Amino acid sequence: MAAHNELGKLGEEMAVDFLIEKGYAILERNWRYQKSEIDIVCRINDTLAIVEVKTRSSIEIGLPIDAVNTKKIRLLTRAVDEYVCARDLDVEVRFDVISIYKKDNSFVIEHLTGAFYYF
Repeated sequence: MAAHNELGKLGEEMAVDFLIEKGYAILERNWRYQKSEIDIVCRINDTLAIVEVKTRSSIEIGLPIDAVNTKKIRLLTRAVDEYVCARDLDVEVRFDVISIYKKDNSFVIEHLTGAFYYF
């Protein structure tokens, strides 16, 4: 497995641990629909949180959150439509981004709630 894939998997593990510590219930990981993948589907209170995780070994080329572009948002919203409809859910949906990057000998985790909106 390529180093960037291993880093991505490590980032998702750290994100899951972070979310559980904050009281989120993890419902799905790496849920796929057509060309889309939702990294983490979780629930906090009455809100379904769709979490995109971006991990970088450094911020030399920019913050990890900068990689969440219009195309990625479009793919995620289509996947969430399918996820919610297939399960006949009547919940508020929120999109979050967890940005993880290495700084010195540790990782920085930033959680942006309501990073973009679902229409």
